This record gives sequence, C-alpha cells and structure tokens, in this order.
Amino acid sequence: MNHCVLVLEDQEEIREFIVINLRRAGYDVLEAGTGEDALKIISTEKKIDIAVLDIMLPGAIDGLDVCKKIREIDQIMGVIMLTAKAQVLDKVNGLSFGADDYVVKPFSPTELVARVDALCRRVDLLKRRRVEEMGAGPFRLDVKGRNFFKNDVEIELTQVEFSIIELFLKNQNKSLSRDFILDNVWGENFVGSIKIVDVNIRRIRQKIEDDPSNPKYIETIWGYGYRWREED
Repeated sequence: MNHCVLVLEDQEEIREFIVINLRRAGYDVLEAGTGEDALKIISTEKKIDIAVLDIMLPGAIDGLDVCKKIREIDQIMGVIMLTAKAQVLDKVNGLSFGADDYVVKPFSPTELVARVDALCRRVDLLKRRRVEEMGAGPFRLDVKGRNFFKNDVEIELTQVEFSIIELFLKNQNKSLSRDFILDNVWGENFVGSIKIVDVNIRRIRQKIEDDPSNPKYIETIWGYGYRWREED
C-alpha cells in the first residue's frame, strides 16, 4: 500500500511541483491551497501518513495552526514544514508545535522526497510499535513479546489470561458480554461452560487489582459480562 502525503501550499506552481515529484516517487498525494482546506481533508481522510505544510498562508489559518491541530488528533502522522530561508523563528515554532522536520525554500525535489522517505520510515516504525504495545493507566501490554506489566513490574499471565487482557485493552470502557469474551478467547467452537470466563476473570483480578474484592480495573456488568474501566 502506498503512503499518502498531504501537501498544503497556497502557490499553485510550487504545489504542482511538489505533487508531481511525490507522485513520481510513488506517493499518493492530497492537495490543499489553504489552511481551512487542509483541516477539512485531515478531518475526513484517515489514510494520511505525512503532511507537508507551508507556514506562510493567506487567511486566518496558517501552516503552524494546521500543525498544532494535527498534533491534537494524531501523534504519529509525520509533519514537514516548508519555510522561507529567513524565517528562523518559524522553524523553532514549527518544531515546538510538533513538526518532525522542515525544508527551507527554495529546495530541490530530491531533498524533499528524501525527507519524506525518511519520515515515512519513522512513521511506519511508530505504527508497528502502537500495534505491538498497548497501554492503560499503570499497565502496559507487549503483544509481540507476550509480556504484561503494571508500573513496569512484570505480571505473569497464562496464555488465556493474556488473551483476555489483550481483548479488554482493545475495547477499553466497552461492556463485553461473556459470550463475546468466550468466542474471542476460546473460539466459537468451544463446548465447555461459559463459567470459565468468570474463573479466569477472578484469577486476573487477583494478579492485577490492588483490592480484588473491590476491583478498580475490571468491572462486573451484572447479568451481562465485564468492562475494562479507563482511569479517571
């Protein structure tokens, strides 16, 4: 699957120059000429990997505003700021607002594509880590290593217990029925008693709760199932 790059540049000839070279390099490209247009695209498109943002734009919303908004909703998307040679303060502001890199105008297409390539590799790595690790409050689940930690202290879990915790962390603050847990952990063809869910929940509580008789993290939904409660 190709990576997708959003290009925000108000000068049409520069934007076309950037878009052509990124597409030649194999990227899918979305275009915006104003900060307002860029924010609309970001709010509707979920496939953007990299945003290339010109700082100086007409209108009320400039590239720094767009960068700030991106970081409010997405910590992984790569952001490259385009800045004029004399705009040293804008470089500093861009990085402080969450930009990953900047390119000074005028620039060569080779330089820009190289910066996008490098940032895509970093974004891919962060995405893999997000899939391989999940967190909730004091807990951290290492999916790849099959390890589970509370306050960085490892808690030994059986494979079934690990699968239940993983299911909860993927569905935090959602009520999960006993049937749903049974199907997702033991499989739809399991022929044993549904009480096995309750037995394993009790065991997990003994391992992770400060007070298993008054659980803070795994709540019982009476007559239905359980819910992993997000910390306040």
